[in-house]
Amino acid sequence: MAAKFYQESEVAQLLEMPATIEVVEECFKQLALGNAENVPRRRSRTQGFVLHDMSATAGYLGVSGWKQYTTTKEKARFLVGLYDCASGELLAIFEADQLGQFRTGASTGVASRYLAAGGIHQVGLIGTGWQAETQLTALAAVHSLRQVFVYSRDIDKRTSFAEKMADSLGIEVIPVHEPRKAVEDLPVVVTATTSKTPVLEGNWLAEGALVCAAGANWLFKAEIDQDTILRADNIVCDSIEACRLEAGDFVAADEANRFDWDKLVTLGSVIAGQKVGRDNAQSIVLYESLGLSLQDVALADWLLKKAKGRPDLGTDLPF
Repeated sequence: MAAKFYQESEVAQLLEMPATIEVVEECFKQLALGNAENVPRRRSRTQGFVLHDMSATAGYLGVSGWKQYTTTKEKARFLVGLYDCASGELLAIFEADQLGQFRTGASTGVASRYLAAGGIHQVGLIGTGWQAETQLTALAAVHSLRQVFVYSRDIDKRTSFAEKMADSLGIEVIPVHEPRKAVEDLPVVVTATTSKTPVLEGNWLAEGALVCAAGANWLFKAEIDQDTILRADNIVCDSIEACRLEAGDFVAADEANRFDWDKLVTLGSVIAGQKVGRDNAQSIVLYESLGLSLQDVALADWLLKKAKGRPDLGTDLPF
């Protein structure tokens, strides 16, 4: 059977946030149990261009694959390839902008399920870009949200984002004029920005808060300040190996002798019952998400299975 190619518009018809959350949660668990392998992102660069490469093998699903994407001043372009482990055959290639957007949001949704203290009805969000929408969508899928406070530097963007997400999710989304107002007294706070400098200060956090830092995956970027790291009683991540390579906030704090790598545990180990993700209801918990290719591969497998019921989607590849 020929491999299939799925365009962005076709992937969008298949994606569902609740299902993505379940796929991503299982990824974390199986990785912790040793039934999957994830290879962190590597980058190849020349002037004005970066090639990003990630791969994974999901033995528990019988598939393997890669994610490659390019970034230029013009835009980012994403592709995910999926292989059958038994035969080694290429099964499908997906345009993967929305695929990545959904799995990144789902990672925060899963983290909030295991790391937040009690029922969550209010959240704060810093950032209104393309990743912020699925961050909020995933949180709304996991919790009975009533109110969201959102901040970005551009007043027009945060206002339009608030209106769009309120209409989409049927909850109150309030644009605020300073980042502190999207943090103080809130049980869950998400950062989803491209900022190179901290947008969140640790002294703003309420006791028991969960911080989900989802935007920074370069060593020169840091969305959270070192006080956030110091205040965190529990620090959880998607991959310790990836954090050592890309978590600029952790690396900078380590160089300043304000962070202990031994304190870091993976979300998968928490889900699998191997580690503790929250000491108690008063603990401040930090979740650092950099993105795993295993999530892309597992979600691509789910999409391909769902696409079998949609013969109108996909194009046969000549190999």
